[in-house]
Amino acid sequence: MFKIYRLFALASLALLLGGCSTIPRRIEEKSTAFSALDADTQNNIRLGRVDVGYSPDLVYIALGTPDERLTQTTKTDTNETWIYNNYHQEYLGRVQTGYRQYTYIDPKTRQAIVTYEPVYSSIYRDRVDERIRIHFRAGQVASIEQVKR
Repeated sequence: MFKIYRLFALASLALLLGGCSTIPRRIEEKSTAFSALDADTQNNIRLGRVDVGYSPDLVYIALGTPDERLTQTTKTDTNETWIYNNYHQEYLGRVQTGYRQYTYIDPKTRQAIVTYEPVYSSIYRDRVDERIRIHFRAGQVASIEQVKR
């Protein structure tokens, strides 16, 4: 029973925190940068699209906080890469995890009969797949790597 309450609490917390970072809220948060854009660029950002030449603020509005940030420092400048991932569970199959015992009384002999039935559980593995990688140079998007599926 405790597992169910803990799972419910974690799911509720995830919904609460996940609901805070929507595109409209990020537009409101960075309203100065967003209002300076032309209508086509604003529409792309509302659709969660990014393009070469966007500033980090515009990428943040469109995609949110990156899952990872990599920094590359050279003698001349510092470049940054933002990585966004997909998180999901992969089904691996079912395995036998034990037995369930059943006891019943035979109506003719009035003897207790015990039977065992195998119990199976589904097995899942957490997966993290890179979705998009955005490279910044001189404060602007220089290139975008995206997995096509």
